[in-house]
Amino acid sequence: MKLLIRSVKPYLGAFAMAIFLKFLGTAAELLLPYILEHMVDTVVPTKNLTMVILWGLLMFVSALLCRQFNVMANRKAIFNAHNVSYDVRQALFEKTSNLSGKQFDDFGLPSLISRMTSDSYNVQQVVQQFQTLCVRAPIMLLGGVFFTLTMDWKLAMILVCMIPFLLAVVLFVSSRGIPLFTKVQQRLDTVVRIMRENITGIRVVKALSKSDYEIRRFGQANDEMMKSDIHASQIMAIPWPFMQLSLNIGLVLVILIGARRVNAGQMQPGVILAFLTYFNMITMGVMGLNRIFMSISRASASANRIDLVLQTEIDQTVLSQDEVDQPHGDEFIRFEHVTFSYQAGDMPPEKVTYGDNGQKITLSKDAAFAGGEQEMALTDVSFELKKGESLGIIGPTGCGKTTIINLLMRFYDVTPQNGCSGAVYVDGRDVRTYGRDELRQKFGVVFQNDTIFRDTLRENINFGRGLSDEQIRQAVEDAMAAEYVDGLDDGLEHEAAIKGANLSGGQKQRLLVARALAADPEILILDDSSSALDYKTDASMRKAISAHHKDSTMIMIAQRVSSIMNMTKILVMDNGRVIGYGTHKELLENCPDYRSIYEIQVEAGLGKNGSGKGGEA
Repeated sequence: MKLLIRSVKPYLGAFAMAIFLKFLGTAAELLLPYILEHMVDTVVPTKNLTMVILWGLLMFVSALLCRQFNVMANRKAIFNAHNVSYDVRQALFEKTSNLSGKQFDDFGLPSLISRMTSDSYNVQQVVQQFQTLCVRAPIMLLGGVFFTLTMDWKLAMILVCMIPFLLAVVLFVSSRGIPLFTKVQQRLDTVVRIMRENITGIRVVKALSKSDYEIRRFGQANDEMMKSDIHASQIMAIPWPFMQLSLNIGLVLVILIGARRVNAGQMQPGVILAFLTYFNMITMGVMGLNRIFMSISRASASANRIDLVLQTEIDQTVLSQDEVDQPHGDEFIRFEHVTFSYQAGDMPPEKVTYGDNGQKITLSKDAAFAGGEQEMALTDVSFELKKGESLGIIGPTGCGKTTIINLLMRFYDVTPQNGCSGAVYVDGRDVRTYGRDELRQKFGVVFQNDTIFRDTLRENINFGRGLSDEQIRQAVEDAMAAEYVDGLDDGLEHEAAIKGANLSGGQKQRLLVARALAADPEILILDDSSSALDYKTDASMRKAISAHHKDSTMIMIAQRVSSIMNMTKILVMDNGRVIGYGTHKELLENCPDYRSIYEIQVEAGLGKNGSGKGGEA
């Protein structure tokens, strides 16, 4: 609940106004039975028509004020709740954007999505109810008890004796709610994950005729979430029938005892009418408290999940030059005996997670790795590049090529623990001494399976960087994208669909390369960015990049030898290790694995002249 307290603080004045208006509306509603009782027992027997009209007008004004104040309070509460949920989502998105790669992996994308959507909605709902139902229900309850005590305290004792037992049941059941709803949200994470996997991989699912299998898999996850939600809702609903039965018994007792007291001349008939109305108000108050505690249980579980992200300390701090070793050379980019594992690279001394019961669980690193051997993504990797030079990286899938990029751009850090060691340097500085923006502004990058956003082609290239039309146009030409862009009726104003669904593979890759080139970066990284291009287009693009971006230091990850054979240096990777490093000619002579790849591609027609047929342009 600390999250809710922090989120409400900026809007205390607005909250106070909504609560005050709700108080006035509820108070006006509480006066109605009292006025009715006075009219029936005191005013009507006088047969004074003027007094009857005046008291009737007073009752009408009270009803009108009740309606108006409640409408104003509800509108204010909705506005305040949306402001709070907006701030929570904004803070959560900002924090998520700043998480390190390891922290992002620990939370998981589906979990972060459900925290941003479902959990933030639960928080919004309880904030809104706090200003309305949390005010109305207690006032109804206490106000009803107060007025009944002033009318006939003996009859009111029926209610007074029942309420503590009802509240005890509500509080006991509500205390069980947080871990139950935490489990529901965890099940929702799984549902979101499977849904996301199927939406992004729908073509593969259809191509392999696995729709029925995926429907069953989703149905199983959906069924588990439904069972958890039903179980939690059933537990939280236990007080409801108990309260209804108890309150109905109390209502019967009020009518029976009240009727006897009226017949005995010990109370007026109007008191019975007022008692019945106040009894309904007290009933609504107790039921409202049950709803409040149910909402608080659900929202507390969601708030804990959100706060776990917001309170996570970013583990990629900026180190001073004195805290790191200095490079042993003056190269622009340098990897110095880097050994790295995704399991350990950024792990803090203790790992805090939330269990199914909603309780914090703190694991030591040894416990976190228990039962499985730590896998190293890179082992003793070293290479260097001078400014303006180029490096090609080649090797089988999973050999560590992309990991090199992740460390270079500081998505992950080489932390000297759990077997990780070495250092990564850019422009004579350890990358850990750079701030995030300072470092990454040096890069233009095309990642493997990179993203096209739903926007115009121009904005997909510009990406909010304020680039000029000349820069964008030059990047389009260098990426060999001018032909298909100029062929569109609306050119660069053509709108790309989500993930570029209305573009071919080759068009998407050229658009991504144009984005990387547009700001003329110091370091250009192309991670398998030409796999969908034919060889002529690929060669033309590399020639244009060399001509117009000769000052950029380039790193290219590729599967084709023809794409990297003219690079200054080539790095051959296998199983996280460097098995070859040098020029194309040197590797043909000294690296059997590289020579084997080259010969296989030459025999397949994919060799030096690029005569084989490529992917879609």
